[in-house]
Amino acid sequence: MTQFLFINSWWVPFYGLIGAVLTLPWAMGIVRRTGPRPAAYLNLLMTVVAFIHSVILFRDMWDREPQSFLFTWFKAADLDLSFALDVSPVTLGAAVLITGLSLLAQIYALGYMEKDYAIARFFALMGFFEAALSGLALSDSLILSYALLEMLTLSTYLLVGFWYAQPLVVTAARDAFLTKRVGDILLLMGVVTLASFAGSLNFSDLNEWAQTAQLSPLTSTLLGIALIAAPAGKCAQFPLHLWLDEAMEGPNPASVLRNSMVVSGGAYVLYKLQPILALSPVASEILVILGTVTAVGASLVSIAQIDIKRALSHSTSAYMGLVFLSVGLQQGGVALMLLFTHAIAKALLFMSAGSIIATTHTQDLTEMGGLWSRMPATTTAFVVGAAGLVTLIPLGSFWAMVQWANGFWIVSPWVVGVLLVVNGLTTLNLTRVFRLVFWGDPQPKTRRAPEVMWHMALPMVSLTIVTLLVPLMLQQWGLLPSWENTNWQAVTLLMASSGLGLAIGSTIYLHKAWSRPVQLQWRFLQDLLGYDFYVDEVYKVTVVLAVNSISKISAWIDRYILDGLVNLVGIVTIFSGQSLKYTISGQSQAYMLTILLGVGLLGLIISWSLGYIFQ
Repeated sequence: MTQFLFINSWWVPFYGLIGAVLTLPWAMGIVRRTGPRPAAYLNLLMTVVAFIHSVILFRDMWDREPQSFLFTWFKAADLDLSFALDVSPVTLGAAVLITGLSLLAQIYALGYMEKDYAIARFFALMGFFEAALSGLALSDSLILSYALLEMLTLSTYLLVGFWYAQPLVVTAARDAFLTKRVGDILLLMGVVTLASFAGSLNFSDLNEWAQTAQLSPLTSTLLGIALIAAPAGKCAQFPLHLWLDEAMEGPNPASVLRNSMVVSGGAYVLYKLQPILALSPVASEILVILGTVTAVGASLVSIAQIDIKRALSHSTSAYMGLVFLSVGLQQGGVALMLLFTHAIAKALLFMSAGSIIATTHTQDLTEMGGLWSRMPATTTAFVVGAAGLVTLIPLGSFWAMVQWANGFWIVSPWVVGVLLVVNGLTTLNLTRVFRLVFWGDPQPKTRRAPEVMWHMALPMVSLTIVTLLVPLMLQQWGLLPSWENTNWQAVTLLMASSGLGLAIGSTIYLHKAWSRPVQLQWRFLQDLLGYDFYVDEVYKVTVVLAVNSISKISAWIDRYILDGLVNLVGIVTIFSGQSLKYTISGQSQAYMLTILLGVGLLGLIISWSLGYIFQ
């Protein structure tokens, strides 16, 4: 039985796709009498099958060598386009995490979107989401990974724009799609280049080629930039980071997967491309700069947000910045561990945030307060998720950041400083959100807020338990750093940064009546962070203005020059035809004379031209 499941391991991504297809009769309105619920149950069933399949494979592959499945799509001359799947403990662990979080998010969606008439369409899109993510986890082919990243881009566009009747939602979906397309086009250039240089697009073959590749500095730099562009867009890295903030307009169950797994998909591809990126020192430096700027900048922006989902989404960009920084410094193991611990903690935080939104019908932090006694399960989930995201012993991110500090303390101590800043600001932000939402006096919208129904509480409580068990998982897999090799100075500094952020965040109280500072300097700082360093305004006066100007010039040329020339020919033809009709006599000799004159004139012109040439 296990061997049969192993041979058919390539079915894991297809379960989600099958679930999406099965929901189409309800999503398209073909089946109406039963209501949309059966579509949700069918998609859930396929996700359960995918989860069980991947768990069995993960347990069976733990002590076995990685295996590869090769599917040839097109082969001609030196061009070999093959789809390879990598079945290993790492890839199957990623598949288990994706299908498990997808299962919990879908059960959560049953309660969150209970009264939404388009719930069948939502579950179809979630199945599409899951299929793309699972395929990306198992993919050992760059061309297949590129196609799956395109599926994720389309899924993001459709899920962000799910409530398309709202203008702000349409704008957010458009911006998310176009921003990601910028990076995807550059990645496609890199894929074509690698196909020409390496002769294969399988990651294992590319890694072998990178060991002996001899590229000029300019070529390796341009190739590295092209390969970095798409992950930077998918992971919401500067300057392609604004879409994730706007994407919070979509349904919260989709935000659970988007902020935990979808953004990690780009970083996962970047991790697999690490040997090729190492060919260019400039590309590695770009990764380090992008990661540092995004990690620190997004952490600062998050503390000025008054929308609960946006306050959490900016911290997602910050942690993906840390992953970029790790890959740029050739610390892929640290990056994977950080991705794992961040995914679980961030999914739990967004489930807690969704429960708050569903109960209070608001996302404004200034309209909340006093929920800890009214929503105990949600409060516990938020506390555990927040603790699992920062360096609070013994939860998961503590060990990931300790491993980070151990790797960089001697080689690049300034990188540890970046981690301290991000950890401290993240702790401050999460403490601030907790104080505003759960502590203090109840507000009108929170005074009678009940706990959420079991559809939402069950996955939230289950993920709370999983978050608490992450250290045991890491110990079972042998990923915990040993006490002998632990840098206790770094641990002390990390704990101190968490304590400082906790102390400062617990003193911040943002009342609606005085949420705008009176002092101009504090108001300027608040606006600077609240509006994301005015990056959106910079885009409007640069990229958007340039595109609009070029579009207006092109439209003017098209209307007055191209169309004008065509219209001029038409007018001349009409005018000449109208004029000639009055010269018609009906006599054949007149027609013959006209033809002879025309032929004679044409002959004179040709003979004159030939005589001029032969002279």
